[in-house]
Amino acid sequence: MKKFINDPKRYVPEMLEGIALANPDTLRYVPDYNLIMRADAPRADKVSIIQGSGSGHEPAHVMAVGKGMLDAACPGDVFAAPPMDYVYETAKLLNSPKGVLLLVNNYTGDRMAFDMGKEMAEADGVRAEILTINDDVAVQDSTYTVGRRGVAGNFFVIKAVGAASEQGADLDELLRIGNKVNDVTRTLGVALTACTPPAKGSPLFELGADEIEFGVGIHGEPGRERRKIKEADAIVDDMLEAVVTDLPYNSGDRVALMINGLGGTPVSELYIVYRRAHQRLAERGITVGRSYVNEYCTSLDMAGASLTLTRLDDEIEGLLAAPAESAIHIF
Repeated sequence: MKKFINDPKRYVPEMLEGIALANPDTLRYVPDYNLIMRADAPRADKVSIIQGSGSGHEPAHVMAVGKGMLDAACPGDVFAAPPMDYVYETAKLLNSPKGVLLLVNNYTGDRMAFDMGKEMAEADGVRAEILTINDDVAVQDSTYTVGRRGVAGNFFVIKAVGAASEQGADLDELLRIGNKVNDVTRTLGVALTACTPPAKGSPLFELGADEIEFGVGIHGEPGRERRKIKEADAIVDDMLEAVVTDLPYNSGDRVALMINGLGGTPVSELYIVYRRAHQRLAERGITVGRSYVNEYCTSLDMAGASLTLTRLDDEIEGLLAAPAESAIHIF
């Protein structure tokens, strides 16, 4: 394993410290809780928005902290939910008179941590609500998850509720908006290679030289099936078919299209994927109103990509177009 690593146990804290040092005017780092927060948070005039989940998915979620996005993120270790006390202490530190919104990707560990953290924060007088994100269409009838996983589509939820919070929306309104966006967002990912967690030092799973994992999870969870690799256009056609038919998206729809790299794929390849997806959507009578091609929710160094669609209306499109600032400017 060749990586820029010192002690694997210090991988997450050193990353978080680096993010804070690179953004001294806008971000604050609280090492005790793996917490990256806005330097001006909490603010009395807006709901505080907090995300957690595991590390290893950067820029999700610590690099999405900023004006019009998250107010704070308190990740756990690589691919591990944050401890309950991280959520509890973060909710207290970010407590606002307008309340706290906790965004939770739909995984067992994340839900347990945020449910318990919310309960403890509420006992201390914090008004908090949870919004669960579950955009991954790869999960169908699964016995190893709590339902559909929250993956790259979470960025559309973050962007929408972040913009609305900045505009003064109250907690109930943010729940309505976030659930509305989640309900019209669908994602599917494909892995070309496995990823290598720093503490493990070897690939998380094995893929043959001619194999792909269709519907892979962002922690390397099994997908719908293991397939032989095909040309890019054929893979994209299968990804798009799975996503479009799930909601379904129909002729006349206007959508946001996101092609998200999983950490080890050149951006040039992501644009090859985008090209085919855009062409196929046009053939279906579906208009791409907003485009996103970059890394938004990765899986360390996994080669692969995910495809996300969000059905747009005037409200959602306006929120996605609102100004935003964060450690990276890809939103």
